[in-house]
This record gives sequence, C-alpha cells and structure tokens, in this order.
Amino acid sequence: MKAFLDAALSLAWLVFLGYWIWSARRVKRASRSETPWRQLAVYWLPLLVAVLLLGPGEWYEGSWLSERFVPKSIPIRATGVALAWVGVALAIWSRHLLGSNWSSVVQLKQDHELIERGPYRWIRHPIYTGLLLAFLGNAIKVGDWRGLIALAIVFVSFWRKLRLEERWLGEQFGERYAAYKQRTRALIPGIL
Repeated sequence: MKAFLDAALSLAWLVFLGYWIWSARRVKRASRSETPWRQLAVYWLPLLVAVLLLGPGEWYEGSWLSERFVPKSIPIRATGVALAWVGVALAIWSRHLLGSNWSSVVQLKQDHELIERGPYRWIRHPIYTGLLLAFLGNAIKVGDWRGLIALAIVFVSFWRKLRLEERWLGEQFGERYAAYKQRTRALIPGIL
C-alpha cells in the first residue's frame, strides 16, 4: 500500500506539471512583468528549496528535519495523498479558467481579463490555494517536519507574490477589483 500511495502522490504532481507545461503554450503577451531577479528570489528559489525538502527521506536521516509530526500509518498517508489530489485538481481547474491570462510569474497581459467565475467567485488566488493544499497533502504523506517547513516556505513565497499581483490588478481594474476584493478572500474562503 505504501508503494501505491507513493505512486499516487507522484502521479498527482506529474499530472500537475504536465498540464502546466501543456497549457502554457496558449497565453497572451505580457504588457507588464516583474523583474527576473525578483522572480528568482521571491518565487523560484523558495519553491526549489521546498521541493528539495520534500525529496527522499534518506537525505535528512539523523536530523531533526526527519522527525515525525504525524505517526506513520496508511490512513494518514492516504489522507495526505487525497489532499494533494484535491489541491492539484483545484489548481488545474483554476488555471483552466484563467486561460490565456495566466502566467507563471507576476504579469499583466495584453487585454487582461478579470476572472470571477468558478473558484474565483470565492478566492482570488485559487491556484495558490490548490498548490498549498497539494504541498500540505505532501507534507502529511511524508509526515516529517521538513514537509511542514516546505509548506511554510511555499506559503510565504505565494503570499509575497499575491501581494504584488493584487497591487497590479488593483491598478489595472480599479474599483471593479476593489469590489472583488471585498467579496472574496485571498486564499481560504471566509478566512484568509
């Protein structure tokens, strides 16, 4: 069962990556973009650190990073894998709804549209919510403190990124975006 859950978690991330790569081929040209150095420092390096933290457990044996925060059990691991799949599904659905307005970095697109349907009715950044859920599921499945540290790193990275996105979207859409912000949450409906 452990091998099945390992494969199921790997498949979730492969489905996510496959969709991301495939769907990136049809995006609008950028009219405004953050600097490459900011992209690297705020987004790509933290994500790389988080992914490395979730790497093979043997890398961390003997350190406090390999200490468990949840017991090893099939139901706990299965819960983690299920959360990861729910997160990946939410991220893919949200990415699909953005269509050609999507970018992997903070950008405004030519003829940028404000999407307010699907999960965007309740959350302004459901891709980040989905990915955070997937990282949480991964952390629970791994069960070591390194997983929670990876989740915290990803959260901080996404939070910094979404603050810039919201500022630019506010400048682009003005009162319409201000009203959208008042009726939605950034990441978790009704909470955050």
